[in-house]
Amino acid sequence: MEDSVKAESAADGGGLVYAEKEPEDTLSPTDLSELLAAGTKEVHEKAENTQFVKDFLRGRIRKELFKLGDVALYYTYEAMEEEIERNKDHPDFSPLYFPELNRRDALSRDLDYFYGEDWRERVSCSPATQRYVERIHQVGQEEPVLLVAHAYTRYMGDLSGGQVLKKVAQRALKLPSTGEGVYFYQFDGIHSAKAFKQLYRSRMNELELDMATKDRLVAEAVLAFQFNMEVFDELEEMGKDIQEEVMDAGMPVHGAHGTGGDINKCPYYAAQMAASGGSAYVGQLAMAVLRHPTGQVLFAAWVAALAGLAAWYFM
Repeated sequence: MEDSVKAESAADGGGLVYAEKEPEDTLSPTDLSELLAAGTKEVHEKAENTQFVKDFLRGRIRKELFKLGDVALYYTYEAMEEEIERNKDHPDFSPLYFPELNRRDALSRDLDYFYGEDWRERVSCSPATQRYVERIHQVGQEEPVLLVAHAYTRYMGDLSGGQVLKKVAQRALKLPSTGEGVYFYQFDGIHSAKAFKQLYRSRMNELELDMATKDRLVAEAVLAFQFNMEVFDELEEMGKDIQEEVMDAGMPVHGAHGTGGDINKCPYYAAQMAASGGSAYVGQLAMAVLRHPTGQVLFAAWVAALAGLAAWYFM
């Protein structure tokens, strides 16, 4: 591990320095970041075994579903960022107020590209997404501290896996190199994703919360995972009605030397290895992704969210 975020940021080419890195030995089992990692382990494993993820690993996708995934993301972020703005001065959330994380406007630009300027008249919020949206509004209006769980689950995932998947989406969907269709993955105000995630974790751990509140935050993060899995399942069902040729880019099974398994086997495992900082794993991940572009692009943003909860923690 590097001694500080400052050194890591400078190595990235003089990007913005966010904060001093928190040494591993200063973390406590009662820190919120530690509790969230432990408390969401089981639901994380369940997410890995959903039919959606299994199909994803087989590389069987329908291109139209990528657009529908963006629609679900738009409504999710619209709700979350509305509530974050409402609660930006709330003492239990204000330390985590970073407008540079906002994704709604970027998603709007992506939908404009995919559907045209009248996209708002052509799309609608699905039932599973609506349930997710309603929960976000509920906690934002009734218990703003629980917004921490939703912001943590979504934004940290986007920063963890989204940058690799952006390039994959551009290649697999033959998108312009100028960014149209993948603005969602671009965080122009964040120069070092690794430094920013460490700052975010540090800010979470500094929140003055009792154990009962931390326990409720863990429960809310589990619920956020469950909402995402419901969206997966719904998109899977919607895909059955889409008359579109299925592109097959099957993925290999476990067996890579020294990793305990092929990184193609599990996107969560791959993200964790990349996050560990090892150049070999980063290169292996990139090569695996490039060999199977269509198998990696389906619902790229949603996969990034689940992968990120584990991935950024291990950095």
